[in-house]
Amino acid sequence: MFNHVEIDLPQLERETIDDIRYYKTSEGNQQLVSITSVISFINRDKFSSWEKKVGIEQANKVRVQSTSRGTDMHTLVEHYIKNEQLPKVQPLSDLLFKICKPELNKIDKIHALESSLYSLRLGIAGTVDCIAEYNGELAIIDFKTSKKPKPRKWIDHYFVQAAAYACMFYELTGITVKKLVILMACEDGSCEVYEEYDKMKYIKKLSEYVKEFVDFRLSQNEE
Repeated sequence: MFNHVEIDLPQLERETIDDIRYYKTSEGNQQLVSITSVISFINRDKFSSWEKKVGIEQANKVRVQSTSRGTDMHTLVEHYIKNEQLPKVQPLSDLLFKICKPELNKIDKIHALESSLYSLRLGIAGTVDCIAEYNGELAIIDFKTSKKPKPRKWIDHYFVQAAAYACMFYELTGITVKKLVILMACEDGSCEVYEEYDKMKYIKKLSEYVKEFVDFRLSQNEE
């Protein structure tokens, strides 16, 4: 049984405008951009190059498979951590969950699960996978799926997003997380764990990402 910590977090409305996701806060109905949309914007050239390399049809096929696999994984993890009965999913998703289960069992004292967060200081919002103790240390925990483990240098943006959630959580609650954790269940049978303690490194990158996104949107509005 997983233990949960009662934390009062906001309920935010979401809407998509011109393919950009926004969250609306209850404080003055402020509209804040989704950190996921910011990350996607920063990686747009990489995705475009990949799409040209494999072709649009194959790229779309991979996106659908990846989204389906990831959605199932998040559904299973959420039910499991809530101490609920697991729903039926496609066999591959069930396998990935079982691969990741030993690492999930290292989680305890869950502070947030699929919860909305925001930062007025940074002008961003999002939905965090999990904030809980992992191996006894409070962490932002992100659940990923992949065909095979990714090289560490390929996933910097995962940690930038996790750092964003750490900032939002601190601004809303005054609670500081110890580390950032990515749990990646892979089709090759492995579950990779990537951990980072140097949050400031990624908070700095986060500020750069947000500025680049805002500057681009402002330049578009001026045209």
